[in-house]
Amino acid sequence: MSLLGKFLQNVIEKGTIRIIHADGSTETFGTSAKGYPDVAIRLADKGVIRQILLDPRLGAAETFMDGRLIVEEGDIMQLVELLRANRPFERGGELREPGIFKKARDYAAASVDRFNFRGRAKRNVAHHYDIGNDLYELFLDDDLQYSCAYWDFDRRGPDMTLEQAQEDKKAHIAAKLDLKPGQRVLDIGCGWGGMALYLHHQTGVEVLGITLSEEQLKKARERAEQEGVADKVKFELIDYRDLAEREPGAFDRIISVGMFEHVGTPMYRTFFRCCANLMTDEGVMLLHTIGRMGGPGTTDAFTRKYIFPGGYIPALSETLEASEHYRLIPTDIETLRLHYAFTLREWYKRTVSNRAKIVALYDERFYRMWTFYLAGATAAFENGGMCNYQIQFSRNRNSLPLTRDYMGEAEKNFAADDLRKHLPAQSGDYSG
Repeated sequence: MSLLGKFLQNVIEKGTIRIIHADGSTETFGTSAKGYPDVAIRLADKGVIRQILLDPRLGAAETFMDGRLIVEEGDIMQLVELLRANRPFERGGELREPGIFKKARDYAAASVDRFNFRGRAKRNVAHHYDIGNDLYELFLDDDLQYSCAYWDFDRRGPDMTLEQAQEDKKAHIAAKLDLKPGQRVLDIGCGWGGMALYLHHQTGVEVLGITLSEEQLKKARERAEQEGVADKVKFELIDYRDLAEREPGAFDRIISVGMFEHVGTPMYRTFFRCCANLMTDEGVMLLHTIGRMGGPGTTDAFTRKYIFPGGYIPALSETLEASEHYRLIPTDIETLRLHYAFTLREWYKRTVSNRAKIVALYDERFYRMWTFYLAGATAAFENGGMCNYQIQFSRNRNSLPLTRDYMGEAEKNFAADDLRKHLPAQSGDYSG
């Protein structure tokens, strides 16, 4: 039995994996079971096993990207699913306990990587978000929402689309902000502008969206101009720390969706201090972030190297601890458990269906890297320790209604008519 076989023998219980070695020999592990995939992989050379065993996630990723680990039956989504589903978070999670030296190496690398000062933060953002809008337009929804959607299957039915789920996500978030016409809202990490435009059109608020991505900024400004609201929905290339120095106390509401993952643990207190200083004394903030269901951890080497340099998924304890120093009261916390898994599977389907276009934009290795990233992320939310947290903060205990009923009422109002997704062209034409 190969060294990889000995590893897999202890991992795969349900579902099967067949390994075709470079010399033509085969090994099979596991037992077919309902709900678990059966896959086969071929190893192009003997070095594949050594590379995987040295660092399972990075080694598997790079050998797959290089075309040396070939998925012969099934696909990369099913391969990763098989491995993760056999060791779910609820059973203790990790495929194997890393050794003390690997722990120390990962911690040291991650610690240095997480110091996202202004210059490094912009470079890290550019690494992922400035690779071209064409890619994101191929697998995201029409509104270019690059964050967890909200899947209300009970209300929408089993066939709801990604577009509808992202529309419902915006309504779900907006409802928690208790928005009123005339308020000024800050969107930290505004992406391509969809959330900022939605908030204005639905409630009449003025919005400033900030980003460190030049590609996102260009697209967001184009959209605001096209929709005739550039005087009410503005976008700027600026770091949140610089904005806090420039406009203290200027915003009634702050929204941040999918940005906190890029802040880095050494900067958590700085982030919350800046947010507190940016808000009015009656201000409210909604933070939407990927989070760990367990305690603090580290970012794996593949993600650090190829996907989100400087990124880190926080535990809820880390987030709340950092916020406690700056008079930010956590007024509501919601855990979205499987919503991102459904979102990622839709992104993966669209990525696969646009393979030829993505390869033409970049190359085959990039395409394989991207599918590995989406497959790994999906597995992390389906069976790993990842979820999404929506945390509402207030600077004053009296700023919001006493019960949560207002959230449900506002959300029903936003979602009452599907025609709302056809955004009006004139500023001030809104309904709340």
